[in-house]
Parts: sequence; structure tokens; C-alpha cells
Amino acid sequence: MAMNANAPKVEIERVGDIALIRIDNPPVNAMSERVRQGLEAALIALAADPSVRALALYGAGRTFVAGADIREFGKPLAPPDPNDLIGRIENFAVPVVSILHGTVLGGGLELALGTHARVGVEGVQVGLPEVLLGLLPGAGGTQRLPRVAGVAAALDIILSGRKVSDREALSLGIIDRLVRDAPRDAAIAMAKSVLDGSLSTRRVKDLHIKPENALIEQAAEEVKRRQPNLVSPLRCIEAIAASTRPLSEGLIAERKAFLDCMNTTQRAGLVHAFFAERAVTDIPEKTAIPRPVAAIGVIGAGTMGSGIATSALLAGFPVALVETSDEALRRGFETISANLDGAVRRGQLAADLRDRTLGMLSLSAELVDLDRADFIVEAAFENLDVKKSIFAALDVIAKPGAIMASSTSFLNIDDIAAVTARATDVIGAHFLPPAELTRLLEIGVGTRTAPEVVATAFALAKRLGKVGVRAGMGDGFIGSRIVRQSFRAAERMMIDGTRPSQIDQALERFGFAMGPFRSLGLSGRNPDQAGRERKTGQGFYDHSQDPIVPYKPALQIIEEEGEKAGIPPHSFTDEEIVSRYMTAMISEAARVVENGIALRPIDVDAVLLFGYGFPRFRGGPLHYADTLGPTEILNRIERYAVEDSGFWQVPDLLRRMAERNGTFAKLNEMRQAPAERHSG
Repeated sequence: MAMNANAPKVEIERVGDIALIRIDNPPVNAMSERVRQGLEAALIALAADPSVRALALYGAGRTFVAGADIREFGKPLAPPDPNDLIGRIENFAVPVVSILHGTVLGGGLELALGTHARVGVEGVQVGLPEVLLGLLPGAGGTQRLPRVAGVAAALDIILSGRKVSDREALSLGIIDRLVRDAPRDAAIAMAKSVLDGSLSTRRVKDLHIKPENALIEQAAEEVKRRQPNLVSPLRCIEAIAASTRPLSEGLIAERKAFLDCMNTTQRAGLVHAFFAERAVTDIPEKTAIPRPVAAIGVIGAGTMGSGIATSALLAGFPVALVETSDEALRRGFETISANLDGAVRRGQLAADLRDRTLGMLSLSAELVDLDRADFIVEAAFENLDVKKSIFAALDVIAKPGAIMASSTSFLNIDDIAAVTARATDVIGAHFLPPAELTRLLEIGVGTRTAPEVVATAFALAKRLGKVGVRAGMGDGFIGSRIVRQSFRAAERMMIDGTRPSQIDQALERFGFAMGPFRSLGLSGRNPDQAGRERKTGQGFYDHSQDPIVPYKPALQIIEEEGEKAGIPPHSFTDEEIVSRYMTAMISEAARVVENGIALRPIDVDAVLLFGYGFPRFRGGPLHYADTLGPTEILNRIERYAVEDSGFWQVPDLLRRMAERNGTFAKLNEMRQAPAERHSG
């Protein structure tokens, strides 16, 4: 049934001397302009009614206010200002109680903190996640949360952006009571409790807290150490520190800190990353109906296969794991067991469910035991002949309608599908290591892959807690292709005399989770020229040391190879390292978009953000490219091409963008088919 866009978002109901205010703005009661206006009108009307003795605020549908309206992100807010609205509630002449259910985040929690009592419906979660968008709570959250929960709890909740469970919220004083009633019933009952004195009320602004200077200083030092590139966490701390002042002064400090964050490129980058997770679900196959998936099969019990199996188990799927030998299966079982132990330590899996979850795993040395699986993922050695052999066997074994997926990162899905009689059921499912932790699932769509198979892969990605990104056919799909090209730029700088450790450090200071050489060392795939693999303890780095240090024999090999090639030693500055590395990444990313392998630039950003440790606050390589401008990138490529014209070449898309003052953001806004989108 279609929703009426013009229906009231806020409604008043009278129950005797109690007034109920219901917020009804599907799907999540976002604090939109119309909701704010409706609340203000309701409060003005009720303030003029002397028969009202108590007021209860609740939300219709599945949640109380879940936060701001994302359509208003980055835009000037129309009146009323949320701070003014919350202040009106806090200063209301009669008691106001809010009933919280569902997921109450950001502006929703700030709204509730303005009421005189907060009652949670069991299962409610609350939080202030603004720091994840490069901001801080801007409607009193940094001032009122410390008053009800204390400075230590406020620092933890605001700096992490995490969701707080119902029981923890109760223990911290964020909510005053937990009930099991439906929100409207709770609203009536709790308003009556306020009137009979069994539920106490108070204005949060009147609560006073003592300064916690040591805690504030400790939090600031920790942020500087762990998140040196980020602005908003320090601004959050500054605002929380101001909560010991009168509320009016604290709100001024919070507003200043909020505006400081709004004016940073980090805020734009983090908001772009936020939208990327949603944008990638807009695929050509989005109207197709996914096939049901009740059981998963995994071929290969190595690190990747074990990680995929772990991810499926954690999502509640029974998993059949197949390997060629009992010894390989034993190692896989041990790896999965350790992975589940890690999930328990992280709080991802309840300790009492660990053994039951592991019990959903079955082991076999025979492919025929995958005959009941609905979705089969092959995670064997990256060799086309090996994969063809497996898929030819699956063609006979897999039940009708079963989806056969390869975790390949480079091989063409069409070549693999060609050995089957059901190429429409074959798809790529490229997990990134460690598969049980990394959020990306790159979904490689073959030329004959059926739309419902693509839709099923995306639905499965969601159930696994991963971000699915559609990739067309091409060498390396999206992520591997781009990262391989940027690593080649790093190799060239290394050969020119710049130490791998310096390259890594420069890129890590730029914000990467890990530099390219350190990343290769941890994956055990170091090039031969750099010495031994991490498995032996030595590659680009000597992993037998703690902390790890550059591996001297590898440095000697690099220097010797440079001398043989007649290349004079040259050490690039950190700025030059970042410039060359990012220019190579952006260039290849532009080609991936130009060739239609990625649907949009934002899909490229999502792949690098969720799978390859790209700094989230920079929004992704193509969002970052827009901060530089196409002309700057083109000039860099042409300048570098003077010394290496074979490697440094300007993509046609980038040249057209420079000529027409185009941006990747504009390409994201265009909805045409890939072949028609690349006008720049």
C-alpha cells in the first residue's frame, strides 16, 4: 500500500488529562523538516491547553526517531532548529516522558534527552553515531548525555559511535525504566506513572557534573595516538569537556565544535562513504526475485575457504566444507574453531552459542556432499584449469537452481562458466581476507549470469553482514585491478631508491590502514625480489622482530637491482609518494569506470573502502580525486610520463572530464546505462 506523502508526520491524541504525541514518518521516523515542524506545532498547541497534566512522546512503526533525515545531510536546516525544539520540550511546563523503541540514534536520542523521563521498550538500542560521519552530536548530545550517564560513558559512546543495548542504557541512566508494552500503551501507562509519582522526572539541564580533567586528557591522548588524521573525535572531547558548564554555555561550545567539523573535507568524505554502502545496492538486477538460500557449500579449507565458512556460520547457515584430504579438513576445522573463538572475544557471537554454531559445520572430502547446498562457493587455488575442473564436477553434482560461485579475484567468470551447462547459475563471489572480518563482497557478474542469481548474491551479502558491490567482467574485477596498478607505482618508487618502509609509512600517515609492502607481507605474497615470504618470517620486513623492522637482505637486493638497471638512488618525499601512489590508483579506477566494470565511481569507492583499507575519511579514491580536480590529476600523469610513458597514461575519461570541468560526483548522479554515462 502506497504511503501518503502529505499525511501528517506528528499527531496529537488525548487520553483524559494526558496528551500523546505520535511521530509517524516511515520508515524510521527520521527527524525531517516536517517532523520538526509538526512537533513544534503540537507543543505550542498543548502548551495553551491548561487541562493537559502530562505529555508522552512516542513513535509509530518499528522505531522511535532513528536519527536525522539523510536527505538533509550537508544542507542548511529549515526551522525549527533541533536545539530550539529540544529546549522547548525540556522547558515544557508539565512533565514530558518519551517512549523509546527500536533503534534510537543521533537526533532521536538527543530529542529523548530533552524529555523529563525516558522509558525503553525491551530490545531498544540507543547511540550517538555522528563521529562516524566526521561530525559530533549537534543538538545537545555532548551536553546532556554526560549529565545522565557520566563523562566516562559519554566519551565511550560518542567517540565509538556504537549502539548501546537496552540493559546497558538502563544501568547508565540513559533510560529510566524498561517495559514490554507496545509504544502507545507504554506512553499512556508511563504518563500515568509520572502523575502518580511512581516515575520520577527531572530536567536534564539541571543536573550538574564535576569536571573530569584526567579522563578528558586521557581520551584526547588516545585519539591523537590511534586516529591522528581525524578532526571530529577531538572536537567531540572538547564539547564533552564543556558539559560541566551551564547548559547554555555548553551548547555554544558544542555548536562551535560542530561547525568546525562541518567545514572539513573529512565530513564530506565520511558522508560519501556512508552513502556508498547504500548506493551500491542500486543495481540493474534489483527488481529480480532472489532464490532462497538455506545451506552453503564451500570448496577449499585454506585460509580463504575457512574464512568464508566462518562468515556463513556466523550468519546462521549450515555449511558443508569440502577439501581433498583429511589433513586439510583438520586444519580447516581448527581455523574455523579459532575464528569462532575470535568472534566470541569480539562480542560478535555469544559464548553459549559457540559450540552450537560450530556444530552446523560438516566436513567432507567428496564434492558429491554439496548436493544439498543452495549456494556453493569455490575457494580453491587461483588457477583456471583447477577451477574449470571443479565447476565441471559441480555441474553434475549441484542440485537444480543451486548457485555456483567462484571466489576468484582475477579470472574471468565466463571462462569458468563455459565448462557447465548452466552458465546462468555461475557468478563471482570475491571475498577479501580475512573473509570472516572484511566487509566487502565483490560480486562478479558474467555475461550469462541470470538476474535472479545476481539478486541472490546481493541478498546473501546482506545476510553475511557484507557490502556487496557489482563488478563486470575484466582482469581483476574492480579491487584487485586497481590495487595491482597502484602497487606497481609503489614498486617503481622502490626501484628508484625509496625504501619500502618509507613508502608504507607515508601512505599510512595519509590514512591507509596498512602500506602496500606491509600488506603484502602479512598476506604472504611478497615478490621474489624482496626475499622470503612472511611464512618464513622475512620479506620486505623481518617479522621475527617485535616490532617488525625492514628486512636488511631485501633492502640489499633492491639496491643491487637498481644498480644493475643503472638507476641512480632517489628517495621520494612523503608528499611525492602519496601523489604518485594515489595518481596511479585514480587513473586505473577511472579506466574501471570507463570500461563499465564498475557501474559508477561510487562503486569503486565502496570496494576500496570496505575491502582494501582505504582511509574512510577521504571517501574513496574517486571522491578524493574530486578534491584534487581532473586537471591536477591529468597534469600529474603527464609530468610523470616524461620519465615512464609506458606506465603513466591519461585515461580518456579523465581527459574528457578535464576538458568539460566534470567530476566523478556528477557521474554518480547520472542514471544511464554504463556505455552512455561516460561523457564526463
